[in-house]
Amino acid sequence: MHGRIWLVGVAVALTAGCAKEAQPVAVPAAEPVTVEVAAASSGGACRLLDFTVIAKHTGGRFDVAAASERGDTHTCVVRAEQAVLPELTLTVTETSIDVSAFSADVLPDGSKKVPKLGQIAYRRTLPKTAKLGPAGEVGWLATEGRLATLRWTCPPGADKAAAEKVAGRLVILAKTVDTRRL
Repeated sequence: MHGRIWLVGVAVALTAGCAKEAQPVAVPAAEPVTVEVAAASSGGACRLLDFTVIAKHTGGRFDVAAASERGDTHTCVVRAEQAVLPELTLTVTETSIDVSAFSADVLPDGSKKVPKLGQIAYRRTLPKTAKLGPAGEVGWLATEGRLATLRWTCPPGADKAAAEKVAGRLVILAKTVDTRRL
């Protein structure tokens, strides 16, 4: 009988700890997780851009994209979340113009021709304004009847040399834009 009492005593002692209510364990709050969203998720002309490709060819890091459409024109604007400028804008418009009409009506005075981009292409810089820095721009007539432009607007403190440098980089970026995917 003493064996049974001892066994019951041990069982009670072992299970006594189990009967206590569990104390909540303090778990540190998880850090917010940043999820990268692709520019393409904004739709419209943003489907033709990729933040990684933009960074690779221009050195600019963007993480916010917004698209709009008006008639046959599709636009995408990309920016860094924490800054208004620089800003990159892609505009694609369906058109029936040909190379001669592009040369006569679209090709800006003082622009430089760009080889091996669409049917015909140009690059240029635009002067700064009261609120915006200078801009670099590349425009081209794509092979599938679309007129496309990429414009990089610099912050107000930038100079024309910065815009000229970025215009050269935009040419390389423009060659990656497949306007047929629109």
